[in-house]
Amino acid sequence: MLNGVIRIGIYGGTFAPVHKGHVEAAKAFLSKMELDLLYVIPAGIPPHKQIDASDDPAHRLAMCELAFGGMKNVIVSDMEIARGGRSFTVDTLRTLAGDDRRLFLLMGTDMMLTLDTWRKPEEIFRLCYPVYIRRENDPILEGQIIKKNETYLQKYGKIARRLVADVVELSSTEIRERVRAGQSIEDLVPAAVSAYIREKGLYRSSPDLNDQ
Repeated sequence: MLNGVIRIGIYGGTFAPVHKGHVEAAKAFLSKMELDLLYVIPAGIPPHKQIDASDDPAHRLAMCELAFGGMKNVIVSDMEIARGGRSFTVDTLRTLAGDDRRLFLLMGTDMMLTLDTWRKPEEIFRLCYPVYIRRENDPILEGQIIKKNETYLQKYGKIARRLVADVVELSSTEIRERVRAGQSIEDLVPAAVSAYIREKGLYRSSPDLNDQ
């Protein structure tokens, strides 16, 4: 906390399932941005991604609680699931905003590049400082990121900051595919999450979900 202002991070996503890459990104976010508090918020119905009709948000929430529950200054919140309907970031920011709070929103490169297509982008930029973390090594994207930040600065008066950190390149899609193929995921997800997936029989035969 600086001058009475609390630095709050927001890390949302589908988390289907949460994996070690998510956990490492959260740790880097907490440390590099000097956050006082980090909210991990599984989406109810994500507006940007297609999820299977059989998806149960309660499972995704439970897995996030297992993955992040022991981390200091981290709160796993059900606010988007409890809200119902599609989970729009601007609604979450409105809920968490306050005069004594500075909000930082973490996202991946793909989300950073499409931030101006989200609901109420001008309000998103007003309420928070967008932060992106790169999980890919595609040099072509660098020019796209620079151009997009130039647009954001012109339109909204802010840019998306890059969180420089060593992150694990994983995708939830890969994990689901491995579960369906009967392969081990022990090296990809926290042990408690692996046990939960096994116990609940998740991802064994459901169609693939389009998310990362």
